[in-house]
Amino acid sequence: MEYTYAALLLHKLGKEVSEENVKSVVAAAGAETDESKIKSLVASLKGVDIAKELENASLVAAAPAGSNEPAEQKKPEKPKEEKKEAAAEGLSALFG
Repeated sequence: MEYTYAALLLHKLGKEVSEENVKSVVAAAGAETDESKIKSLVASLKGVDIAKELENASLVAAAPAGSNEPAEQKKPEKPKEEKKEAAAEGLSALFG
């Protein structure tokens, strides 16, 4: 995860997402670096428009999940009396 964050930070700062830069950011954060993971990340990001991908990810995250039913129909309603009875039963179990 730290490698992905390093790449995002470099992108945000307008720096090149290169092996050296990612390694520097991860090392500056105090984490150990793994050359193979860094090479894999940089290779997978080659030719990718990070800004466009982040925009698409934001749109997907903002989309509502589930059905189109209003939230109030999804919640089962229980009368308050049942809750009080359940609480009283719980107390009687404590004291025998």
